[in-house]
Amino acid sequence: MKKGIKISPSLLSADFSRLGEEVKAVTDAGADFIHFDVMDGHFVPNITFGPMILKAIRKFSHLPFEAHLMISNPERYWKSFADAGADVIGIHIECDINHKQIIDKIHKYGKKVCIVINPPTNIERVYPFLEDIEQLLIMTVNPGFGGQEFIAEVVPKIEKVAEIREKKGLSFEISVDGGINYKTAEIVKRAGVDIIIAGSFIFGSDNYKEVIEGLRR
Repeated sequence: MKKGIKISPSLLSADFSRLGEEVKAVTDAGADFIHFDVMDGHFVPNITFGPMILKAIRKFSHLPFEAHLMISNPERYWKSFADAGADVIGIHIECDINHKQIIDKIHKYGKKVCIVINPPTNIERVYPFLEDIEQLLIMTVNPGFGGQEFIAEVVPKIEKVAEIREKKGLSFEISVDGGINYKTAEIVKRAGVDIIIAGSFIFGSDNYKEVIEGLRR
């Protein structure tokens, strides 16, 4: 039986001048994860958090921290984020790396692995790793900036991996990130998603708890 939907607020849309308070607020509002969009200005055209930010705000929440590494050389930096307090390390399938090797290293370090795939990328590229990961993040916008519109063409990819997971009896969770609101949340939930990552829809609201509960319902 499918468990309840989990919510992961993306700090990309939080008030950076009071980041610790924002993390505490969404924790108190019932979030399940805290999501960090780590961008290097190279893999994506924006620069955001480094591991020092993660470390500084780790004390504001007991929730698992997800470090979504939108960076060109994740093999160089994942350990820094793990040491800073990240519980889940997100690695893009589009990176030119030995994915199996880095997955094994992250697991040996005691952390969970999320493989991330961008909207234009063929979903079949993630198939070899579905038995090895805890999460698969299917981007529903092109990564780099918050506040973008949901790309509906991605939905069949969600349905396809949900079908494979069911057939093979696999345990990875499917998450989505980008353009999430109540309407698009319903679409991805029907497609088989377990975790909804939302930034501006949560942090742009006046009541975090109400929005998080609304997305979960």
